[in-house]
Amino acid sequence: MAIKITAESLIKLPPKQKVYILVGVLALIAGLYWYLIYKPKSAELVEINVRQEKLQAELNESLAIAADLPRFKAEVARLNDELTKALLELPDKKEIPSLLTNISKLGIESGLEFIRFKPMNEVPSGFYAKVPVEISLRGSYHEVATFFDKVSKLSRIVNITDINVSGAKEEGGKVILTTPCLATTYRFIEGESVKK
Repeated sequence: MAIKITAESLIKLPPKQKVYILVGVLALIAGLYWYLIYKPKSAELVEINVRQEKLQAELNESLAIAADLPRFKAEVARLNDELTKALLELPDKKEIPSLLTNISKLGIESGLEFIRFKPMNEVPSGFYAKVPVEISLRGSYHEVATFFDKVSKLSRIVNITDINVSGAKEEGGKVILTTPCLATTYRFIEGESVKK
């Protein structure tokens, strides 16, 4: 049985039933509004608020970093200076021969005779390589000590190890020693070697 509702039938209804129908229609409109408009927009608003809080936190972090920018720039400049100083102490491959020539000159200036001066194979170690040189010196104790002192004052790092003083002989009023040792300098490894 179909109920036919017309405008005339609604007008003829008693006022109490008209109020119920009006309340029902308003409830239906309110329900549809809540379900179709308010609920989706409310969820979207929550999502936007979460995103806004996240962006605000990122902004605050960026502002804190920007406020410390002069300190970071000063730190970068200091680290670049330290790197430059370290690179001065670690020559690159093309500077090794001149460094070894300087060591040889220091020995001759100290009055020593080089019996052996043999560069050995490099030993890679991270960003640098050890460059060992077998040296055997002949001269007085004072001359050997003077040589070691001069080497210690070079701007480059040179370690003298495995010192073995032997063969003391008197020649020309002074005691001459044979002193084999190992001089090790270091060089900076560039490019692909560092990456590996």
